[in-house]
Amino acid sequence: MLLAVDVGNTQTVFGVFEGKTLAASLRVATDLQKTEDEYALLLDAFLAQRDRKGKVQGVAIANVVPPLAPAFEALARRRFGVEPLVVRAGVKTGVPILYDNPLEVGADRIVNAVAVCQLYRAPAIVVDFGTATTFDVITAKNEYAGGIIAPGLTLSAETLFAHASRLPRVEIAPPSKTVATNTIESIQAGLYHGYVGLVEGVLEKIREERKEDFFVVATGGQASLIAPSVSAIEKVDLDLTLQGLRILYEKNRS
Repeated sequence: MLLAVDVGNTQTVFGVFEGKTLAASLRVATDLQKTEDEYALLLDAFLAQRDRKGKVQGVAIANVVPPLAPAFEALARRRFGVEPLVVRAGVKTGVPILYDNPLEVGADRIVNAVAVCQLYRAPAIVVDFGTATTFDVITAKNEYAGGIIAPGLTLSAETLFAHASRLPRVEIAPPSKTVATNTIESIQAGLYHGYVGLVEGVLEKIREERKEDFFVVATGGQASLIAPSVSAIEKVDLDLTLQGLRILYEKNRS
């Protein structure tokens, strides 16, 4: 049984694989103050609840929060007695990285590129709706060509709330109408339609520049909210990063 760990800036996702099947997953808030032992207690409860405690034979980690790296890597060694596969330089991916400096590419972006090449088709664009929204471009030769980074939807909403003293914090949701007649729905309309427009515009610019017929897949916490309004997005796969970790683990297991 494989434990896949996707450590993001806002959320950390644990996935348990039995073969190629994602048997269970757990999404928790990423907390820099939590210790290795606290994360271990969370995992113990999660695995025990699903009758999988003591069955983990491998651990794969994608981490974009460097201060948490020691805790999660030590957890794998001490709790499960295995050396974790950590996505970093030297890991065999099968996806050449064409970035000026490949070390600048986040682990989650590499993992997503590997997953889309294996599970879907290339050329492709992965839109990951996380703390930042990233657009990652994979060529027809399964190369990571580069991408775009924009502020995430939740981050945009929180920034608006923090810097506009008279505007309230609102739930991010599709508005009932575009031209709103109250402040809450006005903010919702601006956030939602503004973000849909951002995603559509970026995807169109990529297509114009690259002149390729891209398969577009969305993942991340806000994917299910935004994707239905973006016709260019063909697939929503909330488990894309976990699946990519499984694929990388199998590629590097020997």
